[in-house]
Formats: sequence, C-alpha cells, structure tokens
Amino acid sequence: MTPSDHPAPKDAPPAHASLAEVGAAVSTCRACPRLVEWREEVGRVKRKAFADEDYWARGVPGFGDPAAKLLVLGLAPAAHGANRTGRMFTGDRSGDFLYAALHRAGLANQPESVSIDDGLELDRVWITSPVKCAPPANKPTAAERDECAPYLADEMRLLQPEVILCLGRFAWDGAWMFLGKPRPKPQFGHGAVAEVEGLTLVGSYHVSQQNTFTGRLTEAMFDEALGMAIELAYG
Repeated sequence: MTPSDHPAPKDAPPAHASLAEVGAAVSTCRACPRLVEWREEVGRVKRKAFADEDYWARGVPGFGDPAAKLLVLGLAPAAHGANRTGRMFTGDRSGDFLYAALHRAGLANQPESVSIDDGLELDRVWITSPVKCAPPANKPTAAERDECAPYLADEMRLLQPEVILCLGRFAWDGAWMFLGKPRPKPQFGHGAVAEVEGLTLVGSYHVSQQNTFTGRLTEAMFDEALGMAIELAYG
C-alpha cells in the first residue's frame, strides 16, 4: 500500500490481509522524507546510554492481542524508545508508566517493557499510533499524520475494536478523523467519553514524561481512565 492524503472510508476493506502485513509495510515505509531522515539520524548518532545498541530506526508497527476490543492510541514512536527497540512504548519512561498500568489492570503479563524480546505479552489490548515514525521534537505534522492514516485505518478495520483509549489530543483527533470527522466534534479531555460512529473514544492525557513527572497525569488518574475503557470494551 502507498499511503495517501485521503484514506478510504472506514467501512472500506483493508488494503492488507493481516496485521502482520500492515506491520511489514509500516517497517519499510519511506513516504515522509523528514521522518525518514530523523529516525535514521537518531539511529546513527544514538544516545550515549545506548551507544552499543543497533537502533531499529524504521517505522514501528502496532503491538498486542489481535483479538482485542480495546485499542490504545498514542502519538508516535519515541526517538530513543520505540525507534530504538522496534516496539511501541518500549525502552522509555512513557512505556514504563503505560505497561505498569496495563499489568496492574491484567492486560500485560509483566510490568516492564525494555526490549522487543523481553517476553512481554498483551491480552485484550492492542497498542498503536497515528504516526508510525519518530518525529523531530516528538511533534509530527498534520501532513505526516495524513500520510500514515491508511496504516492506522487498516489496523482498525482488521481489529474491529469497540473502544479506543486516546493518549492525548493528537490521538483523539486521529481517531475522529478515521471515523469521518462527524459533527459535532467531541471535545477531548482526560476522562472524556464519546460515542462516535459506533465506536467509543475514551480520553486520557498522554503518558509522556512531561505529564507524569509534573503530576498532570498520575497513576491513579490513568488507572481510572484505563479501567473505564476496559469496562466499556468488556463489561
């Protein structure tokens, strides 16, 4: 599949036959020059703490239980996290926070996520992002999100989730765009819940260090939002 600025409607058939095919396409995509240049530069220069590691430095596929009714939607891979390890929210502080919460909720078999071969398994949840490559300053453009949109659309069509836990406004807007931008647009907020075109969106502040270190997002706050999403997805 070659991504386009105008992805097919949400009820269109997926362009790929499986989530594995989507992941393979994501990992070889070079559609956004700025993102390709940045992800590869980060992989060459590296962070001192990871100087001896081989960085993934490609698009990062979604990860989790392919039978999940709950989808956790982030923003984009972190430069020295998923862009290094090749798995969403793996190898950085945001992932430490997220996977510890998933473990407390019974959705992950362990509370840590340090490498792609660390034995982590998810149950009843799938994790992905609207933008598949690490962006400079962790700020993807709207055009880059649109270029990636067909990949997210295929994941959604293949998974058929019932609930999306949106980590931040960027994820909330990405989910709303996939659903056809119905009006009125639901307002994002931590703990916000919106029924949109047969799907339920649950809002949460992003699990970024900026939010968790400052206390804008606490473990209790995230556990509550995650618990709400689980209840809506599985009853």
